[in-house]
Amino acid sequence: MKVILLEEVRGKGGEGDVVDVAQGFAENFLFPRHIAIKATKGNLKQLEERRHNIAKREEQRLADAATLKETLESKPVTVEARIGEEGQLFGSVTSTMIAAAVADQLNAEIDRKRISRSHAIKMAGRHEVEVNLYREINATLTVLVGVEDEPEVAEETEAEEAEAPVEENAEA
Repeated sequence: MKVILLEEVRGKGGEGDVVDVAQGFAENFLFPRHIAIKATKGNLKQLEERRHNIAKREEQRLADAATLKETLESKPVTVEARIGEEGQLFGSVTSTMIAAAVADQLNAEIDRKRISRSHAIKMAGRHEVEVNLYREINATLTVLVGVEDEPEVAEETEAEEAEAPVEENAEA
């Protein structure tokens, strides 16, 4: 059955796309949720008239996704978790926890369902998490679990503190 999508459907297409789907999927999922309409001659004609508006919205969504990608990749996000011996967590870090940390620390909203983790985060430290923002636009988010600062920053600070007394004694 051919339908016109009114919004993005993961794995099927975006707004304004004419796609072929199973009749049951269309009648039981897409139509009741007003995500799609039948691809009749009249609806296709209306779609052609709306193509310009759809293209403008698509450009805006792509721009927003690119901006969000820059925001997510600019700074790491710290997630608080209970840590046991040897850096082992009690439980694991969930997508909901990561989404809440992003909202709190970066003032950016992301859907927890768009966060993909290749493995469960069960150890303290630095982890890379992939976030699908829009269609093919993905961001790599750095998640710090149980770490106050980034390791490089902490090491640089310790090195500067260690060098400071040596320089003062050398001058005296």
